[in-house]
Amino acid sequence: MDRVTTPGGVRARARVLAHGDGRGGTVLPVLEGEGPLAVRRTRGSGAEARVMLVGAMSGPLGGDHFTVAAEAARGARLRVGSAAATLALPGQDKAGARYDVRLTVGDDAELHWLPEQLISAHGSDLHVTTRVDLAANARFLLREEQVLGRSGEEPGRLTNRLTVRIAGRCVLDQELACGPGAPGGWDGPAGLAGHRAVGQLVVVRPEFAACPPAARSFAEGVAVMPLAGPAALVTAVASDALLLRRLLEEASDALG
Repeated sequence: MDRVTTPGGVRARARVLAHGDGRGGTVLPVLEGEGPLAVRRTRGSGAEARVMLVGAMSGPLGGDHFTVAAEAARGARLRVGSAAATLALPGQDKAGARYDVRLTVGDDAELHWLPEQLISAHGSDLHVTTRVDLAANARFLLREEQVLGRSGEEPGRLTNRLTVRIAGRCVLDQELACGPGAPGGWDGPAGLAGHRAVGQLVVVRPEFAACPPAARSFAEGVAVMPLAGPAALVTAVASDALLLRRLLEEASDALG
């Protein structure tokens, strides 16, 4: 589709819907994107379908509003990634930008949401909201990584809200605000403590109901916390994006 431009910036949507095919595989009856949100199917593995978000232009810029929805319906196995990092940039419109993500996983379905890093460039103002709704026996993995500023650059303003519900019950609702104008203390000892890369994993597995992961410090700057459901949260801070990714991958492996 063509780029959709309004006086308030660019409005763009992408949607992915996956279904189990009844034979142990996954089909993608809906795979659509517009403007800067191009969606491509890539080679899958076994029963899993894989989809890549490909940025067709810079953004989000000030005033832009992007929305991505991905659903793994009954029996589906879906992995969604991105081809490159998302770079939040200032724009001519002084308003902030928005990026909304809606993830849904049905019965006997699995979704891995694994985008590349989000980089908050100096002068940008981005508000990200991610809402996850899972069936009681769904399996789910989410990885989020934020990098505050490019090399040698002060960060922009970044607000990230993540909400996870399992069978209608909220198990996680948190918000992180960083950069100019954020509440005081975000970079202090109780916040990022001078680190410029922060990320998290949310892991949901039915077997965690009987045997939840123990709360612990996994490594320096990395903590594992069980949630009030068959889920665990891993939070990490690091000096740079490469170290952050390594820490999160090691924590993911440790959780099985």
